[in-house]
Order: sequence, then C-alpha cells, then structure tokens
Amino acid sequence: MKPFIVMDVLKKARELEDIIHLEIGEPDLLPSPNVKSALEKALNDNNFFYTEAKGLKTLREKISKHYKNMYDAHVNPENIIITTGTSTAFLIAFYFAKTIATPTPGYPCYENFAELENKNFIKIPTTFPDYKINIENLNKYEFDTLMISSPNNPTGTIYSKKDLKQICEYCKNKNKLLISDELYHGLVYTDDYTTALKYNPDAIVINGFSKYFCMPGLRIGWMIVPDNLVRSAEIIAQNILISAPTLSQYAAVNAFDYEYLNSVKTEFQKRRDFLYNELKDVFPIAKPDGAFYLWCDISEYSDNALEFCNLLLENAKVAATPGIDFGDFNNFIRIAYTKNINDLKKAAKRIKKFLKKSY
Repeated sequence: MKPFIVMDVLKKARELEDIIHLEIGEPDLLPSPNVKSALEKALNDNNFFYTEAKGLKTLREKISKHYKNMYDAHVNPENIIITTGTSTAFLIAFYFAKTIATPTPGYPCYENFAELENKNFIKIPTTFPDYKINIENLNKYEFDTLMISSPNNPTGTIYSKKDLKQICEYCKNKNKLLISDELYHGLVYTDDYTTALKYNPDAIVINGFSKYFCMPGLRIGWMIVPDNLVRSAEIIAQNILISAPTLSQYAAVNAFDYEYLNSVKTEFQKRRDFLYNELKDVFPIAKPDGAFYLWCDISEYSDNALEFCNLLLENAKVAATPGIDFGDFNNFIRIAYTKNINDLKKAAKRIKKFLKKSY
C-alpha cells in the first residue's frame, strides 16, 4: 500500500518553525456556532452511547432536507448511512464493486481502499485544463463500477449538469454502478452543478462534514445508497462501524446553517481568486471551480515533485503536497488555499522568491 504522502509532509512541516501550511486539505475556518452549542448540549445530556448503525434518525432527516434545499432532490432518510468521515463510506461502497475505474489525478486513498479489499483499480487519464473523463473513451476499459469526484481533489474540477447527466446515463445504459464523491459540494464557485442523484437514483453518493461544514476532526460523513443495497450496506456498517461517533452526530444535526455556510464559500472563493491570480504567471494552473486547491504544473522547474516540495518547505517555509500523491504526476504540486488572505500573501511572496532564487 502506498503512503499518504501529504501526511508525511505535514509531520515534517510541524517540526519546523514559521511554516505556512498549504499542504493539508483541512479548512481553517470554524463550523457554525450552532455546532458547538449542539455538542455542548449533547455532552450535558450524556449522549455517550451508540446510535443505530445507520446513524441518528434526526441527522439523516436533516441530510434528506439538505438535498431538497440544495438540489431539489428527494432522498429517503432510510437510504442514508452516517459514517466515520467519508473513508468508511468508501470502504462500504467498494464492497459492491469488482473493478473500479476512476479519473486520475485523484484522491490517493481510493486506490489504497481498493487494495485493502482486493478490488481491481483502473486509472483513467485526464488532461489539462479540464481534467474530465471522456465518455467516448470509457469503452476501452473493462470495469463494473465508475467512480467520479466532483469537485475533484486535487484539481478542483467539477462536472457540469450536462457532463454529469451524460455520465449517469452512460452508467445506467451500461449497467455500471456509479459512485459519486461529492465531499466538496457547497464549495463550488459556479451554479452549474448538482448531485448525481438527480440523474441516477441508483448511484451511491458520498459526502461529509469535513470540508464545506468545517468539521474535519469530528469525523462524520454520510453515504446515500439505492434501495437494493441499503440492507447490505447497513450490515457492513454494523460490523465495521457499530455506529459513527455519537457526540459528533449530535453536533452535525445543527451544522446546516446556510447563512453561515454561504460565508464559508465566499471566503474560499476570495482566497481562490487571490492565490490563482498571484501564481498563474509562475505555474500553469487550471482555475478550479470548486474545493480549495490549486493544481500547479512545476515542469519548468523540476520533474521531481517530492524533492521540489522538500526544497520549498526548507527554503521558503511553505508546505505543499507533491503531485505523486495523486497518481503519476511528478511534475505537479497541490497547494491548498486553506489559510487566510494575509498568510496567502506571505506564501505567494515566498514561493516567487524561492523560484527566482533557485531556478
């Protein structure tokens, strides 16, 4: 199994002083104040015990309403399973697959999860600047499950409604299971997106509270499973989860504060615009439409992303993630704009100074 390199970078960066951390995919913003209030109430009410394996019914009902509010999509709360982050959701979803095909670059843990479960894993190449799969090319590959992420980590690419509809129709017509990773939904800077459930009710949709809701340490996610897989998924959850963390579930019930969440999106959009404009002349970057990452081509400077990131860390005091974490991308790095504008200004100056001095 391959290491999750960003965690190694984080460990090294935390041993140094005056580092601007742009490596880890973790929002620096706090969740809505309602979350803390709900957590305090759960503590005072002594809610220290297991919930049912699917999770708190009140939380599942809130998530169901969220899909109605965000996408005008009907989701039965009985089809929702609360998970420990999204990681266990992927482990459950992959159980139903034999061969998983997914675009690359992509989140490194996908492949590691597949290896854990002895599943075949196919990486479908995508190219700058859109990094989207071409439906016409999918017939080259033999697979039973297609997994997409929109917005994508690390590129920030999203599939438009038209793109997503084509993918959903392809999976339905070809009898492929579709797994849609929608963890960065909400942090999308265009209106042209929606959930895969709008076009494919048999898709498995995975989301969570770590990014848009700014609750990474509470380790709460969810998955939406079609009718024919609900019971099997619940049984797996019973065995590998028992249940997701109870206190975190109670806190998440109050996370759907849309006025506050809109301010979170607005802040990350400002950061994206600032850092993209600061760095687009020193790196080729496809401007992201979602998430909080810049996927930067360092070919002009290096063909060894890990070495480049180590030098950047040691000499410029800026931590970034080497592209090899996301596939065979030794000439790319990922920079997360998960710090305030003042820190991003400092980071941009340090990066430009480092490049001018070193290359």
